[in-house]
Amino acid sequence: MKKRASFVLPVLAAAFTLGICGCATNGKEQQVEEQPKFEENWESLRTYEVPEWFKDAKLGIFIHWGPYAVPAYGSEWYPRLMYMDSVVWSPLGKVESEKASNIYDYHVKNWGPLDEFGYKDFIPMFKAENFDAKEWIDLFKKAGAKYIVPVAEHHDGFAMYESSYTKWDAVEMGPKQDILGKLVAEGKKQGMKVGASSHFAFNWDYFNKTGDAANPEFSDFYGRAHEPYEPADKEFLELWWNRTKEIIDKYEPDVLWFDFVLDREEYTPYHPKLAAYYYNKGLEWDKEVVLQNKNFHNFESYPPGTNVLDLERGKMSDIQEYPWQTDTSIGANSWGYVSNWISKTPNTLVDDLIDIVSKNGCLLLNVGPKADGTIPEDQREVLLAIGKWLDQNGEAIYGSTYWKTFGEGPTEVATGHHTEGKNKDLTGKDFRFTQKDGTIYAIAMDWPEGGMAEISALGTASGYMDKQIKEVSLLGFEGKLDWNQSDEALQIKLPDTKPGDYAFVFKVSVN
Repeated sequence: MKKRASFVLPVLAAAFTLGICGCATNGKEQQVEEQPKFEENWESLRTYEVPEWFKDAKLGIFIHWGPYAVPAYGSEWYPRLMYMDSVVWSPLGKVESEKASNIYDYHVKNWGPLDEFGYKDFIPMFKAENFDAKEWIDLFKKAGAKYIVPVAEHHDGFAMYESSYTKWDAVEMGPKQDILGKLVAEGKKQGMKVGASSHFAFNWDYFNKTGDAANPEFSDFYGRAHEPYEPADKEFLELWWNRTKEIIDKYEPDVLWFDFVLDREEYTPYHPKLAAYYYNKGLEWDKEVVLQNKNFHNFESYPPGTNVLDLERGKMSDIQEYPWQTDTSIGANSWGYVSNWISKTPNTLVDDLIDIVSKNGCLLLNVGPKADGTIPEDQREVLLAIGKWLDQNGEAIYGSTYWKTFGEGPTEVATGHHTEGKNKDLTGKDFRFTQKDGTIYAIAMDWPEGGMAEISALGTASGYMDKQIKEVSLLGFEGKLDWNQSDEALQIKLPDTKPGDYAFVFKVSVN
C-alpha cells in the first residue's frame, strides 16, 4: 500500500490570518496530515501497492481447523458430503458422486442417521484441549514462515473467533476459546504477521437440506432452504458482510483471504466496497495490509493490481507483473486433518517454494491440526525440514526478487488452479533464478548429474548476462568452486559431497 505522506500546509500562516485553519490547540501548533482514503471504485483501488513486507516474506502458513477435524475422514468437506447420499449439486448441475456416497455411508455407519447425529453434533467433541498458540507460532517460525493465515470460518459456518452474528462460534461452543484471537495475539507478540481467511460465502449452498440440516431450528447454522445455486439473497449477503467486517474490525488482520465463491456475480457490488473498507482500515491502523482472492473460473472480480491473486494448488507459467500467491496443503489429499492424511515430501514443497518465488510469488502452505489442537508429527517434520533448508539457503529467498528469466530446464510446470497433481519432479537440469543486492542466485532443483552444473542463462551469449561474473559459491559448502563462463553456459564443477538433501543454491556475484 502506498505510504500516505504527512505535510505542513505551505499556507499555514495565511490560513491563520484568514481564520480558516483550526491548527492550534491550547496555543500549540499541530501538524496537518493528509490521509487520502480509498474510494469504492477501481480507479482509486488501482493506487494500492502490495506492501514490501509481503513481497519479502515468501512463505506463510495456512491453518484449516474446525469441527470437521473430529470425524477426520475424507477431507474438510466432510460436512457437505455427509448430507449427500449420491448426488452433489455443483454450479454445473447434478453430479453423481461416489465420493459423496462414501462419506454419507461412513457417517451413517459410524455416527448414525443424519436426523439423529448431524454435523452440529460434532461441535461439542471439538474441544481443542491441547491447543497452544505459542507452540504453534514457535513451530511456524522454525519452519521459516513470516506470516500465518488461520481459517476464521470455513464453508461450514463455524466461526473460530468470538462472533456477534452467530452463536455457532468457538467461544460459545466446542473449544470455548477465541482461537483466532489467541493466534493474532501470539503472532504479534513474536513479530509475525497474522491474517484471517473467510470461506463463509459458500455456506449459502454448502449443506444439502436433509436430516437435521432440514430442521428450521438449526437454519442459523446450516442456512435457510432455497433452490440449489440460486444467487445468495440480500439477507445472506448482509450477514456475510457483517461477519466479514467484524473479523476486520476486531482482529485487524495483516492478510485477508477469500475463497472462490466471493467471485460470484451477486458479490460484485461488494468487491470494491470490501477492498476500500479494508485498505482504509489499514490506514487507520497505520499498517500495510494484503487482500487476497482467487478470480476463480477466470472471473475478474478484482482487476490486476488492486489486490493479490491467489492460486489454489497451482502455479504460474512465468514471471508475473504483480505479486501473487499459491495456496497449497502439506496434505496431498486434504486441507483439514484426516486419519489417512498423506503428507507431501519436503523436497516437493521446497521446489514449489522456489518455483513460485522465481515468478514473483509467495507460498501459503497449509497445516491441518487434530481436533485436540495438536499438529501431527508428520506435518511437523515437513515444516522443520523446510525450515532447515531455509536456514541454509534463505538468502536466495527472503527479500529477493525475480531475475530476467524465472528459470530453465526440460521439465514443464502445469499452471492454473488445481494443477499441481499434473507436475513431475524437477531435475538437476532444471534451474530457477532469484536476485538480491546485485547477486544472482541460480538454484538447481536437484543435484546435477555428472559432477557438473551447466546453466545456459548465465552464458555470455544468452542475452541475459550484461555483467561479468566475478565469483561463484555454493550455499552450505565452505570450499571454493571451479567454474568457467563461456558463450554457451556457466559451468560449475561440483564438490564431492552434497551440502543438503533438496534444491542447491549457487550464489553468482557479478561486477
